Amino acid sequence: MKVVIVGTSFPYRGGIAAFSDRLAQEFVRENVDVEIVTFKLQYPSFLFPGKTQYSDADAPSGLTVSEKINSVCPTNWFIVGREISRKKPDVVIFTYWMSFFAPCFGTIARVIKRRCNAKCIGLIHNMMPHEKSVLDKIFPPYFVKAMDGFVALSKSVLADVESLDKNGRPKVFTPHPLYDHYGNIEDKTLAIKKLGLDENCRYMLFFGLVRAYKGLDLLIDAFADERFRKMNVKLIVAGEFYDDEKPYLEQIERLGLKDRVIINNRYVSDADVKDYFNAADIVVQPYKSATQSGVTQIAYHFEKPMLVTNVGGLKEIIPNGKVGYVVEPQPSAIADALVDFYENERFENFVEGVEEEKKKYAWSNMTAAIIKVTENSCNLC
Repeated sequence: MKVVIVGTSFPYRGGIAAFSDRLAQEFVRENVDVEIVTFKLQYPSFLFPGKTQYSDADAPSGLTVSEKINSVCPTNWFIVGREISRKKPDVVIFTYWMSFFAPCFGTIARVIKRRCNAKCIGLIHNMMPHEKSVLDKIFPPYFVKAMDGFVALSKSVLADVESLDKNGRPKVFTPHPLYDHYGNIEDKTLAIKKLGLDENCRYMLFFGLVRAYKGLDLLIDAFADERFRKMNVKLIVAGEFYDDEKPYLEQIERLGLKDRVIINNRYVSDADVKDYFNAADIVVQPYKSATQSGVTQIAYHFEKPMLVTNVGGLKEIIPNGKVGYVVEPQPSAIADALVDFYENERFENFVEGVEEEKKKYAWSNMTAAIIKVTENSCNLC
């Protein structure tokens, strides 16, 4: 079988690029002929809110990656579609996560399907974004109509796809596999030392790009609870701010938390991810809206308890009371759960639950789901 993955990949940074690379590595392990076609221009610089689109990590080993796609040039989309069709793939997987790419991916898929017998499968991280615009009413249907089947990473995403697909194409929900490429579990004290933190403190972690929908403001309000002032606990915020940092800093100052909240406003390199997770007691995702998140799968890999809010698909993979907490997106609920975690020493019991639960999230499950959807789409021919 010949597989082509279309979407973001190295040299671009971020969780979805890492997903594409790790998926390709799993296909290689299964002796599938696979290559990735990624962007030579992903976002025009004026549309990108961060400091850089590019990774500072080493290229993933053993993969064939070509930088071909210009996301804003329709002529390029036809060229890339023709180039992919000449490879005569059996399956072309489009890693989709936002409406901006729907015209590009939808056109490439249409060109491929006119010129060869490949099945085009949408691997959907997010169908509808957390922060919607007018584009989200226009572009996604164009992409959906070009696909032969779909693999969604959460049930809420699957429901979004269902609402757009009028032709009953094959679909399956398969949860996000483990992000197991960021290093190994190491001693907590060693990780704390490497980060230059106080070895006498305990740490909760908010990790990843900071955007309004991720609810960092809720967590800061929760952390102001007077009960935490009696504990030797600090909050680490590790990730680049895509929102204005100032309101968060003002909130921290106003609540008297300046000496208890550690902010690292930068994109965390792949090499440093393990230190933050190894140092943490619990990973907190106080999101106001969500579909699914790669952060949970990093936490599973490093065997860390988690707190998530009862939004989107987060609760689907965090059994409440087994690996952590599922709470309402309210400061009081977040605070109550975190106080329970520390006061009642839940760490060891939750880690046992994490060790058992993480077995569900093998990458072989994802490749099997893609193959299943592809076969089901062939049965409709």
